[in-house]
Amino acid sequence: MIKPNDFKGKRVLVLGLAKSGYAAAELLQSLGAIVVVNDASPEEGNDDVLVLRSKGVEVICGGHPQNLLDKEFDLIVKNPGIPYQNQVLQQALQQQIPIWTEIELAYLVSEAPIIAITGSNGKTTTTTLLYHMLNIGGKKPIIAGNIGTVACSVAENATSDEVIVMEVSSFQLAGVEKFRPKIAVWTNLYDSHIDYHGTAEEYAKAKANIIKNQEPDDFFIYNADQTDMQKYIEQGRGKKIPFSLQGKTIDGISADDEMIYWLGEPFVKRSIIKLLGQHNLENILAATASAILMNCDKDTIENVLSSFTGVRHRMQFVKEFNDRTFFNDSKATNTLATKSALSSFESPVILIAGGLDRGHSFEELRPYMTQVKAVFGLGETADRFIEFARSCGVQITQKALTMDDAVKAAYESSEEGDQILLSPACASWDQYKSFENRGDAFIEAIMNL
Repeated sequence: MIKPNDFKGKRVLVLGLAKSGYAAAELLQSLGAIVVVNDASPEEGNDDVLVLRSKGVEVICGGHPQNLLDKEFDLIVKNPGIPYQNQVLQQALQQQIPIWTEIELAYLVSEAPIIAITGSNGKTTTTTLLYHMLNIGGKKPIIAGNIGTVACSVAENATSDEVIVMEVSSFQLAGVEKFRPKIAVWTNLYDSHIDYHGTAEEYAKAKANIIKNQEPDDFFIYNADQTDMQKYIEQGRGKKIPFSLQGKTIDGISADDEMIYWLGEPFVKRSIIKLLGQHNLENILAATASAILMNCDKDTIENVLSSFTGVRHRMQFVKEFNDRTFFNDSKATNTLATKSALSSFESPVILIAGGLDRGHSFEELRPYMTQVKAVFGLGETADRFIEFARSCGVQITQKALTMDDAVKAAYESSEEGDQILLSPACASWDQYKSFENRGDAFIEAIMNL
C-alpha cells in the first residue's frame, strides 16, 4: 500500500457508515487522520460502531447534528448513496470543504494499476467479463467497487503485480479529485439518476470524471456509436480506443454480423460468443479491448467468449430443459433493459414480467413484442402488463400470483425451441427485497420443474 502523508493530523468526517464508510474510517485512521464518523441510523445492534470506537474513532449515530461541521474538518468522505442535498454536505459546499467518495482513497493508496468501468448499463457484465479474461490470462486481477467489494479495502492490500478491475457508478465518480485509472471504460450514456444529480447534464459530468485526470499514456475505451457522449469524450487526454457495432473500422475495436475486428483486422468470429444480445456485444467489445491492452493473448479471450454466459440476474442463462431455454434477467427493472433483452432473441419468447407499479408506460416495448408468444404477469403491474401485451397481439396472457405459478404456466404453454425469459421491466420491491431475490426465486422455480 502507498501511504500518502497528506492525511496526517487532518480532521476527516466520514459521512455514512455501511461497508464503505467503515473501510474508509479504518484506512484514514491508519494514515494518521483524526476521524469522525457520522451516520443517521441508530447505533443499537451495529457492531461496526463498537469496533471503531475501540480503535479510538469518534462515532456519532442517530442523525446529523446541525453543529457537526463546527469541528472544522479538512475533508469529508461520504457514502456514495448520500445525495448532495443532505444538509451536512450543503454546509460543507458552502464552506468549500472537499467532498470525496472512497474510490478516491483507493486510487491514492493503490500500488496496483486500476481499470475503471462505468456506464448507464453494462458495467457489471463488462467488469465481470474482463475479470475472467485477465484471470485466465494470468494477470492477477482483483474485482472491486460498485460490484460489491469496497474499493479502498481492495486497494489497501493490492500489490504492484496485480490489477484492480473496478466498477464505478456516477455516485462514486461525483466525489473524486485525482482519481486516474490506467484504463477507463465508458460503456454508454442514458438519462439516469436525475433525482440524485439534479439534471442529465450533471449526471453525464459525473460519469466524465472517469477520464478527467488521465494522461496521454493512459487509455480511454468508449462507445463511438453514441453521439451524445462526444462532447465528454473530447475532454479526455488518454489514448482514445473507440468501440462500434457499425461494421469494421480501422481504429479501436468493432463488429459486424460475422466478426470482431481489432484495429481493422479480423480478431474473433462472433459465432463462438455465448453471451446473447446487441447490448452485450457492446460489453464484449469494451472488455476485449481492455484485455488486449493488458496483453491478454487471443486464445484466452476466445476461451472466455466461448464459455461466458452472463452475470447472475443479467440475461443469465439458467438451464435448458426439454429443449426450452430459460434466461434470468431480473435486473431488468425498466423498459429499456427489457427492450434490450427481447431484442436478443430470434426464436419465440415466453415472457414473465411485471412488478412494482411506478406508473411508467410499457409502450417502448411495443416494437419488440412481435416474437413474444405468451406473457405471464406478476406483481402490482401484472394487469397493466397483460393489457399491454394483448394490445400488441400476444395471444396467451395470464396473471400469476407467485413466481412458481408463473414458471409452471410458462413451461406448460411452451413448445420445443422456445425461450422462457424473466425480464420484468419493473422494480421488485412489491414482492421481493431485491431483484436478486426475485431472480433467485425464478431459478428455484425452474429447478422445481
